[in-house]
Amino acid sequence: MAAPDELRFQEFEEAAELLAATPDATTPRAGEGRPSHAAVDVGPEEGEPGDDTDTTELLGGQRRPRSFWTFEYYQAFFDVDTRQVLERIKGSVTPLPGKNFVRHHLRNNPDLYGPFWICATLVFALAISGNLSHLTEKRASPAYRYSPQFHNVTIAATLIYCYAWLVPLALWGFLRWRQSPGAYSFLETVCVYGYSLSAYVPTAVLWLIPAAWLQWLLLALAALLSASVLALTFWPLVRADSRATALAVVAAVVSLHALLAVGCKLYFFQRPPSAGPAPSPLHATAGAEGLRSHAPQLPGTNVSLPGTHPAR
Repeated sequence: MAAPDELRFQEFEEAAELLAATPDATTPRAGEGRPSHAAVDVGPEEGEPGDDTDTTELLGGQRRPRSFWTFEYYQAFFDVDTRQVLERIKGSVTPLPGKNFVRHHLRNNPDLYGPFWICATLVFALAISGNLSHLTEKRASPAYRYSPQFHNVTIAATLIYCYAWLVPLALWGFLRWRQSPGAYSFLETVCVYGYSLSAYVPTAVLWLIPAAWLQWLLLALAALLSASVLALTFWPLVRADSRATALAVVAAVVSLHALLAVGCKLYFFQRPPSAGPAPSPLHATAGAEGLRSHAPQLPGTNVSLPGTHPAR
């Protein structure tokens, strides 16, 4: 049999020693529950969300301004998803009275992702479609040798991106100078102009159809839709000004937008100058006979002197 000391529980001996040291202590009886709530002070440990300053700033409604030279500063301009971009593209080609593009589609969240890629797509659409258009027009000529015109990409990029940045800059500066109520920010103005160019992308592709009347009809339709969105967007800002100034601003916005389309059409899709028709063999023979009849002849012979002309 095991010794009696080995059968005793060590926990009871430790409890007895604790009670002897603190006679005023009480132990809970069987059936008595412990307190339902225990105050536990657990501080944030390293690596836990308590140290995440970005989360704290976001919950507090305050966020430190990012530096102009940091990547996070520009990251906010591309914080959009595909659904938002598609919705804004749809709104840029569907002018509806009473619906402002900035108020109904941007909603204080302008982006540069859509305008940047719309301009890039339009640049390549113009350059590639223009090259293919020249190829289809000249391929019937046996002396024509196709050479890709890569300089059209540079010209199209310069034209489109200058329009998408300089025109909004001028308009934004004018509205700030006139102190128009509720004027948009520069980023919102650029965003409106960038999305307005989306109507010209399918138009540039459809200009490959070799029908002049259809090309001009597509140009007029695309310019009308996108320019109407621009007019409806900026009219609330200028209507508080004098009537002449308001109409002049809207007319300038619409005219520049249409002029861009006309310039692209005439430069990238212009018909090459056609050479005059080659003289027929009958005309060439008649001309040679006429020169021979006017040439002087030797006396008493029918031989004409070559390289001589009749005296005048």
